[in-house]
Amino acid sequence: MLDKVNEYIRENELVVPDSRVLAAVSGGADSVCLLLVLRRLQEEWEVRGLRFSLRVLHVHHGLRGEEADRDEGFVRELCGQWGIHFEAVHFDVAAFAAERGFSTEEAGRILRYQALDTAAEAWERDESGEPVRIALAHHGDDNAETILHHLLRGSGLRGLSGMRPREGRRIRPLLCVGREQIECWLRGQGQIWCEDSSNHSDNYTRNRIRHHVLPLLTEQINSHAVENIVHAGKIFAQTDAYLAAQADALLAESGYQPEDGRAEVRLDLFAAHPPIIRTYLLRRMIRDIAPGQKDITARHYEYLQEFAGKPVGSEMDLPGNLRALRGYETLRLERRRQGNIPSERISRDIPRLTPEYAETCVYGLQLRLFPLQAGAKIPKNQYTKWFDYDKIKDTLCVRRRGNGDYLTLPDGKHKQLRRYLIDEKIPREQRDRILLLAEGEHILWVVGYRISEYYKITEKTRWILEAKIAGGGSDGGTNQGTIVRGGSQPTHQ
Repeated sequence: MLDKVNEYIRENELVVPDSRVLAAVSGGADSVCLLLVLRRLQEEWEVRGLRFSLRVLHVHHGLRGEEADRDEGFVRELCGQWGIHFEAVHFDVAAFAAERGFSTEEAGRILRYQALDTAAEAWERDESGEPVRIALAHHGDDNAETILHHLLRGSGLRGLSGMRPREGRRIRPLLCVGREQIECWLRGQGQIWCEDSSNHSDNYTRNRIRHHVLPLLTEQINSHAVENIVHAGKIFAQTDAYLAAQADALLAESGYQPEDGRAEVRLDLFAAHPPIIRTYLLRRMIRDIAPGQKDITARHYEYLQEFAGKPVGSEMDLPGNLRALRGYETLRLERRRQGNIPSERISRDIPRLTPEYAETCVYGLQLRLFPLQAGAKIPKNQYTKWFDYDKIKDTLCVRRRGNGDYLTLPDGKHKQLRRYLIDEKIPREQRDRILLLAEGEHILWVVGYRISEYYKITEKTRWILEAKIAGGGSDGGTNQGTIVRGGSQPTHQ
């Protein structure tokens, strides 16, 4: 196994002479294997007159009490025995997750990478030399899990490519071997490691894939399932790189010149190519104006391609404070400026919400999709409203009023919005500034006032669209009756 990993490191130039490597070591089998491999590689290089520097960073997540303390102590002692520089960083992952609305798994990942980047940058400031490379202990089984996870989330080719041997400053020397090989090799070396009890829990998506999906595929479908999944990832990666290069060439030929926070593509160029190339044109534009943006999914690229056919002047919000604008001859993507809602007439389409893309914010109106649970309490205040999402068949929009707008009354009849505003004695100068949540000319909510009867929650409701005024009051409404139906995928997707 050691020869295989060393060859993989050499082929992918993961570690080069005079480089500096910061290894992320948790104390588990994978990271202990990584550290031992790097230490052995150091020894081999020294015989040949070559060298690279090695340090270790351990991240304590504050989640497993004494067990986490044990892991830190183990790694600290291991580094002391081997004469390797050791540093530990402590985080309260649970508090961070609660504050930001992340799962503990996602919060831990974010804080881990943050700590590693910070330590690498500090090392670079302290000493001159080659940029610091961060060594991660991901192996082949991790890669297969990642590819499956991305597949089930609806990722594009980039996500289906899985992990790369090197991405920026991050390197993954163990991708060429699997978990079983790693543990077998460590036992042969007489090297112990720490077992993380959370690895046996099915609370995390990756663990469920690891414990149930991959064993099922390996035992009942194909014994080489993991290797085949990883091989498919390599093909996806090659395809992804080829399509990205094609899109880059097309943009260069068209005179494409992104500016700070803004990029445009000609609609004739956009329309002249198949959807897959359009996706890569858009991906390049987003990379230019928002490097590192990870919230744009394959579904958003589908929305943007549909949006390109909208009328001139249309706008659409995207995650990461981005928006799309339909010009006369171009489709423009830009970073949205902060500030109040403009006073002029506005209209912005809302991308279809799904369980994977379940939240967005448009002009200060926060929208969220979730399944209705038994016993749910419908909010009864002016700031938050619930709607039956399965009744919405067309594109939703947040806008000012227009001709033909109407509401549905409790008796099923329609009432013109103009008449409603007059009857409510809303001053004329305020009527053009009121926001509306609308499906075509049918108004779901005169924001801050009333909602349309047609979209109200019933005993048949499965999925709820919650609309909330950002910064509005609490949702502490009263129960209007126990709703017993739940639901699965929204029917209009």
